Amino acid sequence: MCRWLAYSGSPIMLEDIVYKPAHSLIDQSLHSKLGVETTNGDGFGIGWYGHRPTPAIFRDVGPAWSNRNLRELTSHIRSRMFFAHIRASTGSATQQTNCHPFRSGRWLWMHNGMIAGFSTIRRELALAVSPDLYSSIEGTTDSEVMFFLALTLGLQDDPPGAVARMVGLVEEVGRRNGIEYPVQMTVAACNGERLWAFRYSTEHRSRSLFHSTDIEGLRALYPGNPLVGKASDEARMIVSEPLGDVPEAWNEVPESSYVLVQHGRYEILPFEPSPAAVAVAAQP
Repeated sequence: MCRWLAYSGSPIMLEDIVYKPAHSLIDQSLHSKLGVETTNGDGFGIGWYGHRPTPAIFRDVGPAWSNRNLRELTSHIRSRMFFAHIRASTGSATQQTNCHPFRSGRWLWMHNGMIAGFSTIRRELALAVSPDLYSSIEGTTDSEVMFFLALTLGLQDDPPGAVARMVGLVEEVGRRNGIEYPVQMTVAACNGERLWAFRYSTEHRSRSLFHSTDIEGLRALYPGNPLVGKASDEARMIVSEPLGDVPEAWNEVPESSYVLVQHGRYEILPFEPSPAAVAVAAQP
């Protein structure tokens, strides 16, 4: 599987989150504590928003822990919203187009998990992608197909609804092909203004996901902690694993739910697949 983090708040240097915490994403690339694999070395990527409405991305196929360009970039890029992802392949090739995050217009998307039996149902799922989006699929991962299915099903106008319809579609196609538990996912999506993070699996045993605690309260508890000290009042993070040894800094995202981050505030809402997507799967 993979590990990832998403940040939203006042602009900070990317290295402050990607490299500097005690259990940073770079440390997790070698010593993951909650992932399926301890090592996540099958590529990495960062995506960030700057002065333009569309985000920039940098992805590479090597391990994050030894990439000098990643260290150089994160020490010079300041951003108010960014994604970072380290990859452990579930079977697809280690190539740049398979590294997260994925981008379309102003949207970024990243995923930890898998579509079970993807090789069996890949063609049927790909054919459900809108023709005007299909040519933009560059890689071979289930994660990217999930993204373009969500875009097809209305991500730009209704992100939670689109992801629910996407999951419903994948589950319907999977079960029709004898796959008992088709979906395992923690997914992050953002448009430069708002951030959504979903935790769901068909089996209801989803991969780990946490959101950061209110910063003001943490400052009172840990006045000398560097990670807490640098965070602004509106800073919010969602991570696959806690970034440090401050237990009160992190809250687990509940099973079958999603987090909406906007204007420096969290909202946690229930998530379930939408059966409306079944109609899409049945189209000729």
